[in-house]
Amino acid sequence: MDFNNKVAVITGGSSGIGEATAMEFAKRKSSVVLVARRQENLDSVSEKLVRYGSKILAYQCDVSKRNEVDQMSKTVLDKFGKIDILVNNAGFAIFGSVLELQIEDIVSQMETNYFGMVYCIKAFLPKMLERRIGHIVNVASLAGSFGLPGIAPYCASKFAMLGFSEGLYHELKGTGVGVTVVSPIMVKTNFFDHPSLKSLHKYGFATLNPKTVAKAIVRASTSPRSEIIVPPFARGAVWLKHTVPYLINPIIEAAFRKK
Repeated sequence: MDFNNKVAVITGGSSGIGEATAMEFAKRKSSVVLVARRQENLDSVSEKLVRYGSKILAYQCDVSKRNEVDQMSKTVLDKFGKIDILVNNAGFAIFGSVLELQIEDIVSQMETNYFGMVYCIKAFLPKMLERRIGHIVNVASLAGSFGLPGIAPYCASKFAMLGFSEGLYHELKGTGVGVTVVSPIMVKTNFFDHPSLKSLHKYGFATLNPKTVAKAIVRASTSPRSEIIVPPFARGAVWLKHTVPYLINPIIEAAFRKK
């Protein structure tokens, strides 16, 4: 696909996977809209993208707030007149048992990770359908296929993303608009910056570079598939979990209790 002059909106675009994804689209001469909560981080990424000669819009927005998303989408469509690719990447986790976590901790993860995606899709999908072209890429996680102790609310938000995306995938058949979920294993980003996660063992041998996931997101933006798991061999773990959960679940439980 020729990405020249395409408009890509990337939430969580100020660091990690979002920043790497913005780089990949900018290299391909797409116009890039960076969406995140911290303006200083957005400005920093924008400065890095300038060298590619693409149009860049850095927009401060908390995707968990519907009114901010609506205003952001209006600004984007007024400026560019269209959107070709929406990457719903914004998300975070708070570590702790369900018993220990506050209700607000659980709700906040769902508001950003799941409802933030919903708000963005609802804001941009009508324009995509009107033009009969576009692709939505929802960045989930293998935690969307495995319920893991200590991050149950995060897993729930990614489970929700998978279910929503699968239903939408079927609804959009024949419209010219597609939706694909990208589900990576652990990625070396600032995901662990939240104080609740600092004491955990962060990265293992299979930890991915954000650039690897970003390239998968670019591929997903033209893919007819409903989900792309990164790396591909991890799909085997998902298959085993759904096929022989009575074997896999004790292994998961033992591994996480040890940590």
